[in-house]
Amino acid sequence: MDKNVLKKISYGLYIVSSLKNGKFNGQIANSVFQVTAEPVLLIASINKSNLTHEYISSSKIFTISILSQKADFKFIGNFGFKSGRDVDKFSEVNFKILNSGAPVVIEKCSAWLECEVINSFDTPTHTLFLGKLVDSEIIDDSEPLTYDYYQKVIKGKTPPSATTYIK
Repeated sequence: MDKNVLKKISYGLYIVSSLKNGKFNGQIANSVFQVTAEPVLLIASINKSNLTHEYISSSKIFTISILSQKADFKFIGNFGFKSGRDVDKFSEVNFKILNSGAPVVIEKCSAWLECEVINSFDTPTHTLFLGKLVDSEIIDDSEPLTYDYYQKVIKGKTPPSATTYIK
């Protein structure tokens, strides 16, 4: 079996964020997708070992900041290769706080969505959080960052906790 076939599935790159006890955390995710149109339901797949998982499980809120092609490796690395247990990922980026109290990154992002968790589904390593869209905004008309662009143009790597990691 050639698991590289999975690289043929289209993915975007997003910052999925949440809050707990007044603190924010966010992470890079590429497994985010719309499930239904009415009501608008989205799923974010989050590794159980990540701090963002703990925050979403606690608050029942997650936000999705859609990265644009303006994002570079350093910016992506802040959310993708650092732990919120060790650093404040929001300390050096432009973000805003929504009515729910959750943050969205507006720097180097083309849009954002805010979801209220209505269900979750367990897998061995990840939880699929099903969220109902409660708010959203288009920031600008910049091209969204795809996972393919990240790998081929930015020359980015995939961390072991990512849903698309292949040894």
